Amino acid sequence: MPSSTEAVSSSPNKWIILGTLMFGTFMSTLDSSIVNIALPTIRRELGAGDSVEWIVLCYLLTTTSTLLIMGKLSDWVGRRQLYITGFCVFVLGSFLCGLAWNLWSLVAFRVLQGLGASMIYAIGPAIIGDTFAPQERGQAMGLMGSIVAAGSSAGPVIGGLLLGKFGWSSIFFVNVPIGLLAIWRAWTILPESPKITGQRFDLVGAGLFLLGVTTLLTGLDFGPESQYGWNDPLVVGLLSIGAVLLLLFLFWEMRVREPMLRLSLFRIRPYTAAILAAFCGFVASGGNLFVIPFFLQQLLGLNPERAGLVLLAGPLTLSLIAPLGGYLSSRVSTRWLSSFGLLITASGYFALSFLNIDWDWQDVVWRTALVSLGFGLFQSPNSSSALNSAPLAQRGIASSMIAFMRNLGFVVGIALAAAVWYSTRNRWAMETGTTPESSAAQLSGMHNVYLILSGLVLTGALISFTRGSGKTAPAAPVSPLPADSATDTIS
Repeated sequence: MPSSTEAVSSSPNKWIILGTLMFGTFMSTLDSSIVNIALPTIRRELGAGDSVEWIVLCYLLTTTSTLLIMGKLSDWVGRRQLYITGFCVFVLGSFLCGLAWNLWSLVAFRVLQGLGASMIYAIGPAIIGDTFAPQERGQAMGLMGSIVAAGSSAGPVIGGLLLGKFGWSSIFFVNVPIGLLAIWRAWTILPESPKITGQRFDLVGAGLFLLGVTTLLTGLDFGPESQYGWNDPLVVGLLSIGAVLLLLFLFWEMRVREPMLRLSLFRIRPYTAAILAAFCGFVASGGNLFVIPFFLQQLLGLNPERAGLVLLAGPLTLSLIAPLGGYLSSRVSTRWLSSFGLLITASGYFALSFLNIDWDWQDVVWRTALVSLGFGLFQSPNSSSALNSAPLAQRGIASSMIAFMRNLGFVVGIALAAAVWYSTRNRWAMETGTTPESSAAQLSGMHNVYLILSGLVLTGALISFTRGSGKTAPAAPVSPLPADSATDTIS
């Protein structure tokens, strides 16, 4: 609950600040979804072959492995400064990506772009936490959620138009003028934020975390691929080294005087419940996003354009429901609202577990819409609950942890779905004397994936319910937080 050190009254410019953050979030989310549609063109024009996947993988690895570092830096140097710096790096990276002359130059510039995106992703929710009173943060997070969904929906459409008219480099160059506008808006609108002074930055902890997460995620990405497999020595080595480095990171953080991540943060039950519930939800989302396009195109025979339209049902529903979830979060206990949302999402995944080749596109639309309806009710109140329960001096790292769990969940979800789908499919083929590519074998694997996803989300609902009861109550206004007291915490 907020202590006397947190200003519980909102900033007078809160909606202008939120609009500035929404503009930046839309741009960075759009970029994440716009690149995928250009991969076949880039592969052909740069002669990239199967290595084209590194264009996406390097960006994902960079953002995920640096999110907590950027969150800690924002507590240290100030959120406004790092947010603007992130946009400058992102715009520079986008410009250089458009000038790339071969695959590996593009990969290198995507790493730079990913560093900028990491700063934006990590710090945005923390700025919302600084700007809005606790009882209003859910509504603000809900509006941000709708912008994320809108960016994800618009990416393939805008990317297709740019590719057809101007070529693949245009999907990066378009970020430059938009990004410069976003930098100007952030420079003029965002207020100065409190800083933690007199502390050293935990370079050893940051290094262990960076190497550990990068190694682990690379192993998780390679594991489902046919040329590697989970038993491949490279995959086993990457996963083992990553796990050891992350264990060393936790051990170091418990010993060092000024850690990058204060593990005491996870003793706060509402925060830990929110983070774990979010992880379960995002793992399921990653698994669903991996499987459902194959079902639509390979088994239902839809062309990519029509499959893309069917998949729009999820983001469109989320963009409509996320603000409602945020609005309700100030009126209904987060414990009940978020848990109920995950129950709806679990029912959607369970309904998808009955998928069959005689389905029409409508059968997929209402089920994916049901998944997104529940997730829209869950996500904004859950993120708001995490921010409200985190100490003020650790809000940057707490905010970045939410983004980290989202990215990590997607990667783990893809790896989990691929492992369950392929193993079940192959076992079915061996037992029935058919090929793994047969419709029956494919369906058996997909059925099991969605059953596991629904169980995972149910687990998330139970975790969410353990956060405790009660909604965020307004507190009496206090004087604004002075810069030299930024190390105070919320009790």
